[in-house]
Amino acid sequence: MSYESLRSCIDDLDRAGHLRRITEEVDPFLEAAEIQRRVFAAGGPALLFENVRGSRFPLASNLFGTTERVRFVFRDSLDGVRALVAAKVDPKAFVADVRRAARLPGVAMHLLPRPVRDGAVFAHAIALDEVPRVTSWPEDGGPFITLPQVYSEDPTQKGLRHSNLGMYRVQLAGNDYLPNREVGLHYQIHRGLGVHHAAAIARGERLPVCVFVGGPPAMTVAAVMPLPEGLPEIAFAGALNRRSIRMVARGGTHVHADADFCIQGSIGPSETKREGPFGDHLGYYAKAHEFPVLRVESVHHREGAIWPFTVVGRPPQEDTMFGELIHELTGPLVPTVLPGVHAVHAVDWAGVHPLLFAIGSERYVPYAKDRRPMELLTQANAILGQGQMSLAKYLFITTKDDAPGLDIHDVGGFLTNVLSRFDPARDLHFQTNTTMDTLDYSGSGLNQGSKVVIAATGPARRALATHVKGELALPAGFGEPKVALPGVLVIRAPRHGEAGDVEPLLRALRGLEGFPLVILTEDSELAARSVANLVWTAFTRSNPAVDIHGVDAFVEHKGWGCRGSLVIDARIKAHHAPPLVEDPTVTKRVDRLGVRGASLHGIL
Repeated sequence: MSYESLRSCIDDLDRAGHLRRITEEVDPFLEAAEIQRRVFAAGGPALLFENVRGSRFPLASNLFGTTERVRFVFRDSLDGVRALVAAKVDPKAFVADVRRAARLPGVAMHLLPRPVRDGAVFAHAIALDEVPRVTSWPEDGGPFITLPQVYSEDPTQKGLRHSNLGMYRVQLAGNDYLPNREVGLHYQIHRGLGVHHAAAIARGERLPVCVFVGGPPAMTVAAVMPLPEGLPEIAFAGALNRRSIRMVARGGTHVHADADFCIQGSIGPSETKREGPFGDHLGYYAKAHEFPVLRVESVHHREGAIWPFTVVGRPPQEDTMFGELIHELTGPLVPTVLPGVHAVHAVDWAGVHPLLFAIGSERYVPYAKDRRPMELLTQANAILGQGQMSLAKYLFITTKDDAPGLDIHDVGGFLTNVLSRFDPARDLHFQTNTTMDTLDYSGSGLNQGSKVVIAATGPARRALATHVKGELALPAGFGEPKVALPGVLVIRAPRHGEAGDVEPLLRALRGLEGFPLVILTEDSELAARSVANLVWTAFTRSNPAVDIHGVDAFVEHKGWGCRGSLVIDARIKAHHAPPLVEDPTVTKRVDRLGVRGASLHGIL
């Protein structure tokens, strides 16, 4: 289906029974976000909020809330986009497949954006404070745009071919921003906007920036796609929508003609203000920091404009569906970019960047009797040097030959495979004092932390235990051991900084068999309740070089290892960001929409 606008998509969803209209008045402060979270968790429909308190514009959310709905929205283009990927992976095989090759022209013809003189987005000029101000979490620093499409062009090579479209955090108000004149623009490391901003700073210029909201859903997906350099996101959006993206030259840059809203302005070389806090995709509040300020020059919207939004928080949330679509479309490209690597999976339950799984190859010494990770380490370095994958804190990598049927998306099964094979005295490889995800506060500072590669190859080295044999004598303050997975033991520990040092525990764990991985946390029962809880607790709350301990640990040739269990201290530390918690009074107000006769009866 080719959509001319966001409204045409919503009408299509409505006709197909994928949409629920909410006619009751809903407050954009916390209520709309609470509704979105609960409807997504229930696997519910897309939502159109027709009566928004304090705003004349309707809100839309959960457009991408299920795999079924994502496939419905892009039902006419996914095969064509897959054909583009197949042509890149294996051109000869692609040409030989007449049916797949036939799909390519229909997609490729929409890759080039279409310059136009004017667009629907310029129908009305408004002040910034007239747009909906959706606030998602109680401690957020203000209202944020949660589905922004932030557009910029390379100052050294201006034009559509050298553009970037990214989804960066945009704070509409609060803190010290001048009302109607400034918004916060938070872009993380490894982002295209940063490259353009650096080029503008080097030239002593301000960088023109546009923030599009709404428009065809393909633009939203394109803004989060990890595309190779040289392929503009607006080109991908045209292919995904089966309709070239229409762009208007305006104010030294270009504006998406079919967006619902456009905030146009510029960022300077050194203007920053405090941005945040904001409830983010790791399940915690990203703290307030200095980030660039977008000086607002104009705000426009189309006739009948709709303001789309989503909510980020502890996964899974709606952005999980983006991740699934990205993997589906780009997964086949992994072997072409990373030779020898068969698959990579950023684990959504752990917030994506903290935990990465990979299946590679071990071909350096195929005749060796004592197999050890060799080529795997080369591949691990390549993965950690590749785009946003370089933000991973924990990389677990194993070989395809050892477990040909291993499903990289089976989180528990993958961990079990690695834990049965790795040697903690040899197969731990740290990077200390390095960069990490901007939103991860487990490290030593903003963008600062460490990484560890845990590699595993060869036959199983140990049998993994499913229960603790006998009485486990733990030191004072430690207790309630729970088996979360075969070979994974979770132990309740005192709050970090209180009585209960880790060293006595390490001594107590000597001789523990079958549990190569031990996790320390304040609530062992909660962490062991599900694999999702386990990985979220263990990998979002730990900094590898600081929080990994080991039984009978040693340092040899500047390499750290241990001969017994690996212990991850996943307790909350004083410098961590606080976790996200709903406001119970808002929850009660939202309950009214689920009663008989209300808009969300049968869903909430």
